[in-house]
Amino acid sequence: MYPPPPPAPHRDFISVTLSLGESYDNSKSRRRRSCWRKWKQLSRLQRNVILFLMGFLILCGFLSYLQAADQWKALSSRPAEEQKMKPEIPPVLPAPQKERAKPEDVPDLVPQKRLRHFRRGPPHLQIRAPNTVSKDGTEGDAKEEETALGNAQQEENTQRTIISWRGAVIEPEQATELPSRRAEASTKPPFLAPRIFKESGPPNERQKGVIEAFLHAWKGYQKFAWGHDELKPVSKTFSEWFGLGLTLIDALDTMWILGLKEEFNEARNWVSKKLDFQKNVDVNLFESTIRILGGLLSTYHLSGDSLFLRKAEDFGKRLMPAFTTPSKIPYSDVNIGTGFAHSPQWTSDSTVAEVTSIQLEFRELSRLTGNKKFQEAVEEVTKHIHSLSGKKDGLVPMFINTNSGFFTHPGVFTVGARADSYYEYLLKQWIQGGKKETELMEDYVKAIEGIKTHLLRHSQPGKLTFVGELAHGRFSAKMDHLVCFLPGTLALGVHHGLPADHMDLAQALMETCYQMNRQMETGLSPEIAHFNMYPRADHKDVEVKLTGTTCCGRRPWKACSISTVSQGTASTRTGAGKSCKASISTHGSPQVAILLSTMSKIPRSLIPGTRWRASLWEKP
Repeated sequence: MYPPPPPAPHRDFISVTLSLGESYDNSKSRRRRSCWRKWKQLSRLQRNVILFLMGFLILCGFLSYLQAADQWKALSSRPAEEQKMKPEIPPVLPAPQKERAKPEDVPDLVPQKRLRHFRRGPPHLQIRAPNTVSKDGTEGDAKEEETALGNAQQEENTQRTIISWRGAVIEPEQATELPSRRAEASTKPPFLAPRIFKESGPPNERQKGVIEAFLHAWKGYQKFAWGHDELKPVSKTFSEWFGLGLTLIDALDTMWILGLKEEFNEARNWVSKKLDFQKNVDVNLFESTIRILGGLLSTYHLSGDSLFLRKAEDFGKRLMPAFTTPSKIPYSDVNIGTGFAHSPQWTSDSTVAEVTSIQLEFRELSRLTGNKKFQEAVEEVTKHIHSLSGKKDGLVPMFINTNSGFFTHPGVFTVGARADSYYEYLLKQWIQGGKKETELMEDYVKAIEGIKTHLLRHSQPGKLTFVGELAHGRFSAKMDHLVCFLPGTLALGVHHGLPADHMDLAQALMETCYQMNRQMETGLSPEIAHFNMYPRADHKDVEVKLTGTTCCGRRPWKACSISTVSQGTASTRTGAGKSCKASISTHGSPQVAILLSTMSKIPRSLIPGTRWRASLWEKP
């Protein structure tokens, strides 16, 4: 028996792979196989968590890239935006063409060539404007600025010059964009060179007549009411509403356009030294916006004097508390000294026309100052009105509640007082914004169609086209003189590419507004005109009717005309006899229908500023 053979020795082997021209360099392919092995060893939950985190990081990186790209784009376009920050000339209307009926004849609708928009601002008129008074009072700098501006604009001005139908040389420029969204850090107002007016000889006769009429009124204001709100020409005294020189601020841009250098500089000196908004006084938001804020902004556009922009910004900030309401519909009144805003004492409603007719001024103030809070406040109002129910084919009621934000007194529609400028500002905001806010244009066009459908009628016997009122489905053939804003608004829309038939309506309504004056014995239109809709002998198209007055006697129609007792005097158009007994009306608004010139003395019961009516008079 042989012993078993010894076990074979254990041998270890090492595998080495050699390849020509290559060496081991810790290649990534081996690591990939190793990582993949480790990945497969992970549980499904662990792999899902890792994949989720990776996707989340990729998404965050993508969003960060977009934000960085936007910032870089904004930085790269800053020079162009800073150039746009300068106040610019507004779009000016080309001379109207006769018999323009085809859409392709409207400049903004030409499909072959896209016309550039025009910048906003007053046109270049033929009358010489006063030299700019610079901040330090020297005129040398102003002249240098005018020369520099003239050289810069010479080439552009020669490209297109339009002679308007009023005989003025109009030089359109490029449109402005919406108020910029740049930061509020800009404290220095953008430089605005003064408008340069071309001279083509001395003023013509009509221009001289306008200048003389203005100077006649202005000299009376200078002598008897300087620095006050309004002149009372009969008593040669003044009256105050806000105590902020309303007439003076209103007239600044007019004096510039008329070339009244001395008068303008005198008024500017008052604004610089006397106009102070730190006063404990309530102002009406709408009236103060269109007269004070609008007056200062327009004067700044014309003169380039930063004094007016600084004053406008100060005043705009003092109006902002009016927007602190639950509905963002502003209060009607605000104290510019204390910042306390409130509704009128008799109601919590605001007028629709008032809250929707401040947008142009506030938006422009944001564009000029870079402070976007002015624009945002008024745009909240515009968007809210746009979304409200209670309209009738684009027509809006007259009142809106500042607490609830809803229309009140629904079912009553007019284009006159308390609603008129809502429609006007729809169109003008659309133009101001470069025609990009289409909802404004759509609301405007829809409202015009609503006017045609529900409010448009024709009178007898002259078949005048007029705009009446609608109250709970019942039509009233009365038209406020305020509605005479509509022809110009319609014509402006046609010049900017809106339907051509709007011009036909504008011409018809303008004829009506002319007849409202012409058919009156005084040549002055009544504030409210009534129209005959049925042919009647010895009746004109336009009539004046009395409201809230009860007259008695044998011939009451000779005394029933309305006026206001003021400073102990009153008057009527026709005689009422030698005696007249006045008393307070027991219903409605107290009225007056008395002729004090036929009375031996004024009744003691006639208190200045009170409205009365005649209740009894005797036969002469």
